[in-house]
Amino acid sequence: MSFTTTSMTPTLCDLSASALRDEIAAGHVSARDVMAAHLDRIAVWNPKVNAVVTLDAEGAMARAAQADAHQAAGRPLGLLHGLPILHKDSFLTAGMRTTYGSPLYRDFVPDRDSLIVSRERAAGAITLGKTNLPEFGAGSQTFNTVFGATRNPYDLRMTAGGSSGGAAAALATRMASLADGTDMGGSLRNPASFCNVVGLRPSPGRVPQWPTASPYNALTVAGPMGRTVADVALLLAATAGPDARDPLAIEQDPARFLDSLARDFNDVRIAYAPTWGGLPTQPAVVRALERQLPVFADLGARVEPACPDFAGADASFQALRGQTFAVGYEAALRDHRDQLKDSVIWNIELGLKQTAAAVVQAERDRAALFARMHAFMQTYEFMIGPVSQVLPFPAEQESVDRIEDTPMRNYIDWMRSGYYLSLTGHPAISVPCGFSEDGLPVGIQIVGRYRQEHALLQLAHAFEQATQYWRHAPVLPQ
Repeated sequence: MSFTTTSMTPTLCDLSASALRDEIAAGHVSARDVMAAHLDRIAVWNPKVNAVVTLDAEGAMARAAQADAHQAAGRPLGLLHGLPILHKDSFLTAGMRTTYGSPLYRDFVPDRDSLIVSRERAAGAITLGKTNLPEFGAGSQTFNTVFGATRNPYDLRMTAGGSSGGAAAALATRMASLADGTDMGGSLRNPASFCNVVGLRPSPGRVPQWPTASPYNALTVAGPMGRTVADVALLLAATAGPDARDPLAIEQDPARFLDSLARDFNDVRIAYAPTWGGLPTQPAVVRALERQLPVFADLGARVEPACPDFAGADASFQALRGQTFAVGYEAALRDHRDQLKDSVIWNIELGLKQTAAAVVQAERDRAALFARMHAFMQTYEFMIGPVSQVLPFPAEQESVDRIEDTPMRNYIDWMRSGYYLSLTGHPAISVPCGFSEDGLPVGIQIVGRYRQEHALLQLAHAFEQATQYWRHAPVLPQ
């Protein structure tokens, strides 16, 4: 099994972001020391996994020196002071290329930051570089013709998942303390599950998005990734909060996410949906989850088999996803069809060719699903189930063709366990849940009540503290 438990005397790279932030603030270690250690880790690990596709080592060290000078002058420290961070290659980074995993943008260097990047930097995080993703973030398998595939650090033959696959692999290998990503159908949760890290899909508007071609799109969210739930909460506190440029932005104080993650879960009701209502799911995934059910009982919670009705979710998600792809990439299809991968073409054309009746029905189905989900979550405070319906699969395999005896209808059909929850708008998190019999990571998906991220983080933290799977780091192949 290709992982080890972090030793009692961890290196700087092995410390959680929260612990590392405390060490820097206390003056026990400098931002330059931290940055140098992570650059050394990148030099060793990145050739194996191909997670970091753009690296600014010189700039990172210069910014670390500035951070140390800032601290030495006695100035207030930001929430993320001195922490190395990697940005998904779909976020704009001023002066650093942003490719979207597409040959159309191979040499594109923006002159501004995406809002999430500017907030991270304002909080004191230090940009290391950019992480790999599938072309235009399409699919839960990270590969593209610009940089190639990102490999799973626990088994280099396998995919790291996607679309935030580079972020997850970089966190697992301790190449960065924090990373950001996006999630439409599972892109913050699936790679976290595949790589034994934590990925939070926040409520739409929790982390405002700007600039964006679809400001009213509630399917796609930006959010945090880390190795621990506390790290994710820290990054969420730095990136959440209202912004007038995002019409969906939530008007709530992000400092809420700095509150204690400790909580009593005695008699809290949790719905357990091992297949999300009958989705084809590999038995090894279900076994990994079932082994951990006693953890919730030990916390005092009442776990009951139950699942809301997801009728209409498939057609609704595909129609709304197609519409979003058409809005964002119609011009790319018209002018550069030969440089787009087949799945991207399919999604854009679906959006352009589908009938108005299909979009109308998609909205009706989404509204009905939200109503059923809201009613269900009045009985249960949380739901738990698989993040992904499959274990990590070979990196050379573009998608999943079938699960057991059930053929998949398209390249994202195997991620219905992710996009069902995207449709409802409820926050969901992937937390390390153990390993399959073959040593592949498995995450558990925990879903909270509408806009109740802090409570969700509390249960995720309790589960993490009881299991400690995040400490099982991958071993560098010789």
